[in-house]
Amino acid sequence: MGVEFKRIRPLLTVHDSLEELARLTDTAGLDVVGQTYQRLDKPDSATYIGAGKVEEVKTLVGELDANVVIFDDELEPRHQRELEEIFGEEVKVIDRTALILDIFAQHAHTREGKLQVELAQLEYRVPRLTRMWTHLARQAGGRAGGGMSGGVGVRGPGETQLEVDRREIRRRISAIKEDLETVRARRDDARTKRQQTELTVVAIVGYTNAGKSTLLNKLSNADVLSADMLFATLDPTTRKVIMPNGREVLFTDTVGFIQKLPTQIVAAFRATLEEIRDADLLLHVVDATHPHVVAQVESVEDTLAELEVDHLPMVVALNKIDQLPADSDIETILDLTVPTVRISALTGEGMEALLLAIEAAMVALLTPISVLLPYQRGDLLSMMYERGQVDSEEHGQDGVRVYGRLPHRLIPYFEPYQV
Repeated sequence: MGVEFKRIRPLLTVHDSLEELARLTDTAGLDVVGQTYQRLDKPDSATYIGAGKVEEVKTLVGELDANVVIFDDELEPRHQRELEEIFGEEVKVIDRTALILDIFAQHAHTREGKLQVELAQLEYRVPRLTRMWTHLARQAGGRAGGGMSGGVGVRGPGETQLEVDRREIRRRISAIKEDLETVRARRDDARTKRQQTELTVVAIVGYTNAGKSTLLNKLSNADVLSADMLFATLDPTTRKVIMPNGREVLFTDTVGFIQKLPTQIVAAFRATLEEIRDADLLLHVVDATHPHVVAQVESVEDTLAELEVDHLPMVVALNKIDQLPADSDIETILDLTVPTVRISALTGEGMEALLLAIEAAMVALLTPISVLLPYQRGDLLSMMYERGQVDSEEHGQDGVRVYGRLPHRLIPYFEPYQV
């Protein structure tokens, strides 16, 4: 069930957004038997959609023998409660957020990923608990002369159960947060050790199903899960890649983005998304064949801005060009201002050009430096060759004079020898 608001310009039309919702539903393991939408000025305060549309959907549910109604926007708890009462006990009403959370629950495999999903689900459910106990609340109110709404007096069994339920969920939320802090501390230690190796980190970002995992597999000869479904991989995967100049660079595959990405997901997957914040460079993988490629690029850019990483240098990989018409001018359509390379993660076409573009972007990040290194500091000379770029090297009586470029974080090692 989609809604098109007359005064709002969304990234996707209501039809296209419903198609994406259908793919999400398929990924979750449900069969789509029908869809509809309504144009509105604003949501109905009680049922989100208009009363006439509610009756139409109720009729469709009966005719199609459906038992789940999925809304393309996030519903308020009162909307869900009212709609489920109208549609009947056998029909479950969920929204896009709940659907994505369910998909994440199915696809999270690491302990951290599972904890993050459970936390997001519980925080989403807390304000929606009342609908589970409304029948008890009504019974209690009837027996106690309206005690449930009176505010003072003996609480009914429905309210007691609800409070117990909320308390248990909040206790579980606190426990999960503590567990996540422990996991994050270990991740921070691993990240610190990784940074001490001073390897450059490239974070692979993009709309879900753009081909990020397939690309990482091709670049690193790895076996990261890649499948034709939304959110096939959630947990970050890091692989070492040998660049054309012989240097090693770490590439990290991150969770795919999507329009209307639930805020609970962004919050819960903080550690996963921190992999993006700590990157030196972003590799934005774009499905160049997608009919809504412009909207997908905008959605990714919006999410990067929300994560406050849109300032990082970026290279764009226009993926799936093996399926693109030869006369396609995708670059003009996207009008990007960053280095852009056509690739096929599936066939390997454009891989060398992509790595060269990433290398060029990395060179732009390096700081020029001139040093006179004593011969006994061969370790620093090796570091310049391995982590930076050496433009010239002259051997003299006092040591080796080197002109080159280094990542900014390495400059302190060389400051005593600068000339």
